[in-house]
Amino acid sequence: MATIEAPVFRFGENVDTDVIVPGQYLKLSYDEVVPHVMAGIRPGFVQEVAETGGIILAGKNFGCGSSREAAPEALKRAGIKAVIAPFFARIFYRNAINVGLPVVECAACIASAIEEGEWITVNLDQGIIIRQRSNEQWSFPALPSHLQSILDAGGLVPYLKRYRSDRQGDMP
Repeated sequence: MATIEAPVFRFGENVDTDVIVPGQYLKLSYDEVVPHVMAGIRPGFVQEVAETGGIILAGKNFGCGSSREAAPEALKRAGIKAVIAPFFARIFYRNAINVGLPVVECAACIASAIEEGEWITVNLDQGIIIRQRSNEQWSFPALPSHLQSILDAGGLVPYLKRYRSDRQGDMP
């Protein structure tokens, strides 16, 4: 999963988890929730993402609000391959890693002229974002190896299952 390629979907600042997954849908299965992802601020978003997948390029404090793990999980199931923002709400950041959704902190990317629909490449191992049409690049701090290992496994639960089978039950 070291390299991700997809078109950009731009969002502003302070996108909260209630907007990502509205509360009235939380009791539904993920299959039923996914069509409503971001519907309050961008109707039709899931249909746009469905064709190619996508990378969200958002303003500061993405994922603020409640601690619902459903928000990053629903984004991932809707086809979002990564979220880039100058910084994230702490609990969203952790929940995203736990469900296997890459999150990248890059303030320079947000201020850039990357436009809606442009294709970018995110290299998680090298900490580089590349604008495909011009080869312009931005750096970001690569994730610590333990968080990258969780993402590589597909999330915390698969990581722990792998860890346990590799170590025959020895947990740290």
